[in-house]
Amino acid sequence: MKDKILIYGAYGYTGLLIVDECLKQQLPIILGGRNEIKLREISQKYGLEYRVFSLNDVNEITKKLSNIQVVIHSAGPFQYTAKNMVLACIENGTHYIDITGEIDVFEWIATKDDEARKKGIMLLPGGGFDVVPSDCLASYLSSLLPDAHQLTLAFYSNGKPSHGTMLTAIESMGKGGQIRKDGVLVSVPPAYKKMRINFGEETKLCVTIPWGDVSTAYYSTHISNIEVYMAVSKGMSFMMQGIKLTQNIIGTEPIQNFLKNCIPEGGPTPEEREKNFTLLWGEVKNKEGLYKRAGMKTTDGYDLTAFSSVLIAKKVLNGEYKSGFQTPSLAYGYKLVLELPSVDLWDIQK
Repeated sequence: MKDKILIYGAYGYTGLLIVDECLKQQLPIILGGRNEIKLREISQKYGLEYRVFSLNDVNEITKKLSNIQVVIHSAGPFQYTAKNMVLACIENGTHYIDITGEIDVFEWIATKDDEARKKGIMLLPGGGFDVVPSDCLASYLSSLLPDAHQLTLAFYSNGKPSHGTMLTAIESMGKGGQIRKDGVLVSVPPAYKKMRINFGEETKLCVTIPWGDVSTAYYSTHISNIEVYMAVSKGMSFMMQGIKLTQNIIGTEPIQNFLKNCIPEGGPTPEEREKNFTLLWGEVKNKEGLYKRAGMKTTDGYDLTAFSSVLIAKKVLNGEYKSGFQTPSLAYGYKLVLELPSVDLWDIQK
């Protein structure tokens, strides 16, 4: 009987947070990953079963998914790790959740919609901070202005990134940015546009980044023009724009390896996460120039990722899911984010 959650990458920074949240909620979990030493350590600490396997062979993964109802995949960068796990989940009839924010990964998983529907399983990438709060904000705004043709999202976080987040960020530096224009993904330079945004509590300089919503919000809202901004310092803005000149160099293997080796392990401490927060801002416009705006405040992004991915997995265990490729708001509506701790959503009148 398939009645377990497999947390793959359980010994990573975010994976451990997900394990802790599952244990708090007394959910039936199995640990998964490539490193047996690290898995055994967690297993002995909590008395949990673990399964050691790489993601190189779909058949091997499929065998390891016996009695697994849903996978929470937390081992990135997902451009390297998602494909075979998704294929194995489809083969085995196992629901799939991950915590990616990578546009190419979202787009590839979307192509597996028909196969997942035929198997009666849900494929829901972006089940963490990327992209639950921003996707739900986009869906809410779309409900306020159904004929919107432009969506702009932005966020500001006071926390520092984890090792895994920095790995993905460094890999994306050599690729530039992306926006969606007239329904099509378009490559643009880093920090392609900038604007100052009032988040309600603070006004920040923001620049465009290739955030996951450039992909997912299109499926959630059918809005054809999408840009996502992140708050940065003036110095970071200049540095990102400078990447335009060195993009080809930064994308080379030697430079990538050097930068990755400079990343410290781990991430924010529990005390830091308790103080951290994220502010989000969103706007939709229609062709007549009418617009609607809304804001959101959430807890620390890593805590939110643990809360949201486990919430979605728990819903799947309870039979609450939609088959096929889903975004968070497509599967559960924009109010999904309001089920998470310490989340506020409000309308902006000007």
